[in-house]
Amino acid sequence: MNLSKKKKLTKKTFNVGEDRIVFLESRLEEIKDAITKQDIRDLQKSGAIIIKERKGRKTIEKRKSRSIGNIRKKARKRKREYIILTRKLRAYLKSSEAEEKFPKESLKEMRNKIRNKYFRSKSHIKEYLEEIKK
Repeated sequence: MNLSKKKKLTKKTFNVGEDRIVFLESRLEEIKDAITKQDIRDLQKSGAIIIKERKGRKTIEKRKSRSIGNIRKKARKRKREYIILTRKLRAYLKSSEAEEKFPKESLKEMRNKIRNKYFRSKSHIKEYLEEIKK
């Protein structure tokens, strides 16, 4: 018995794929007599037509991803901190240079150390200058 037309009608009625539609073997005569969409709905309610659940992957909430290894700071923030510290230290070096005379080589060396982030803070550079004086 060819029920392809009934499957197409059921497909349109419930908006599902033909693979998900199952007709019960014992009630094929009733299904064959169905003509309208309402007939198909009634047969589905009575259990003559079964619509399978969707196959495939279920939607699962994505797990919060954890970063592996070092968590780095943003480059902009690091650069901004570097600029602020460098300007502060260079200004201090310039003001201390005016007060006390340092040899040109040591000043150049100090500027390079500032540039290479040798000094952590202003107090660190003060300690370093006191050691040079001695």
